[in-house]
Amino acid sequence: MAAPFSWIKPEPHGIYIEPADCLIDPSRAVDRALVTHGHADHARGGHGRTVATSATLAIMDLRYNTRAGATPVEYGETIRLKGGVDATYIPAGHVLGSAQILLEHAGERVIVTGDYKRRADPTCPPFEVTACDIFITEATFGLPVFCHPPIEEEMTKLLDRLAAHPDRCVLVGAYALGKAQRVIAELRAAGHTQPIYLHGAMEKMCRLYEEHGVDLGELRLVMDYSKEDIRGHIVICPPSALNDRWSRRLPDPVTAMASGWMRVRQRARQRNVELPLVISDHADWGELTRTIEEVDAQENWITHGREDALLRWCQLHQRRARALALVGYEDEND
Repeated sequence: MAAPFSWIKPEPHGIYIEPADCLIDPSRAVDRALVTHGHADHARGGHGRTVATSATLAIMDLRYNTRAGATPVEYGETIRLKGGVDATYIPAGHVLGSAQILLEHAGERVIVTGDYKRRADPTCPPFEVTACDIFITEATFGLPVFCHPPIEEEMTKLLDRLAAHPDRCVLVGAYALGKAQRVIAELRAAGHTQPIYLHGAMEKMCRLYEEHGVDLGELRLVMDYSKEDIRGHIVICPPSALNDRWSRRLPDPVTAMASGWMRVRQRARQRNVELPLVISDHADWGELTRTIEEVDAQENWITHGREDALLRWCQLHQRRARALALVGYEDEND
């Protein structure tokens, strides 16, 4: 008789499901991949077969031209993999299309979260707590210092700064997948109806979100308008463009950055950020620990992030846990 959970194993390049001979979020090209979401440290091109939500597959096709071998699965749908393994995709609340993957085999249940957050987000379905025996959780912000403020407060800070400087613009650095669209949608929810200007690199992903039913209001490309047109407006760009030559075409921008890392003042200073906006698409410390308590798994596997602190928290709270040594997982400018 096989040992409990011997069918699922952490490997350096992903979580390996032995009976199905496939990897979850592999950091290298493989024959069969289950993908939780479209960020580059979880999704890549070159797989023989890629199983993901239809939205994630659309994102991957846009970014990596991965239409060949794509197998879509919808939220709540269970598919049977080779070797008698069932996989069900469940909302993770991270970005459009993001999913936890519930794996069931030999009467055992394992959840692989990918990345997730517990805050409401108008651009994607919310995280769903799902019972399991092993809970494999991220730990990007796995330190007690990380306590993300309500996003409404950060939107107020942004809009107040814009109102205080009508002769300038506010330039917000935001990751191109997920963060940029969330910032725009939250601005709309806060009552900001003015056009929002985009760096050209943001356009296709924003249009893809709109095609999937996310209303972002009027968006304009910076390249199509003059400096005077942009004065008094919000501009969204990739973080790499904040201090780039491209920003010189803008009217004396107030430099902002939307990221959970803006909680760390040194990171804001390193990027010459005038207006740090603590906005994250990952769970903070309190949400990570609360989720572990709510899922109440027999064992917790902790990966890609501040693993040691969360591992210690589990030990102090009499919860079995282990840290995984996966490679290729990054901060994603969150």
